[in-house]
Amino acid sequence: MNDFPKLATNRLVLRQLRNEDAGDVFHYFAQDEVTQYYDLASFTEQRQAEELIEQWNDRFRRSEGIRWGITLMGEDRIIGTCGFHSWSKEHNKSEIGYELAPEYWRQGLMSEALAAVIAYGFEELKLNRIEALIDPDNISSRKLLVKSGLREEGLLRDYYFEKGQYVDAVMFSILHKEYTTGG
Repeated sequence: MNDFPKLATNRLVLRQLRNEDAGDVFHYFAQDEVTQYYDLASFTEQRQAEELIEQWNDRFRRSEGIRWGITLMGEDRIIGTCGFHSWSKEHNKSEIGYELAPEYWRQGLMSEALAAVIAYGFEELKLNRIEALIDPDNISSRKLLVKSGLREEGLLRDYYFEKGQYVDAVMFSILHKEYTTGG
């Protein structure tokens, strides 16, 4: 990947994050309801958002992942992000991750963004498998993944050490053959 791909849906534009987006990213990462199931503590300084944007853009430059900033069509303000990390080129798989500002929850926006990103993963990156790992208590994320065509594979006990404790994770996935046949 040389040029960062821009994706568009009916209501959204997914684009590369820029340093000037740090205020928007900080806005929602400073909220405990956003970081409750995230592997980061709530942000207290905008500098943390700047560093996260740089980290995501570095992954892209090193061809290790891609994280899109989500904007509403016709606006250029970041309301969330979505993309691939833990990309294994050898095994043609990647993990998908996402978050959205709470004021945009339950409007179908992340479903729309995920559909575009999953399509890009299978059609452009030639992935065979897309995975997601979520906290078992994150019911909204569970519903989103199922709606997006991912299947629950099982519980991984004490899989992560986050915020000073071990936490379980639930593995979801979708395979290329399921994507092309619709399930």
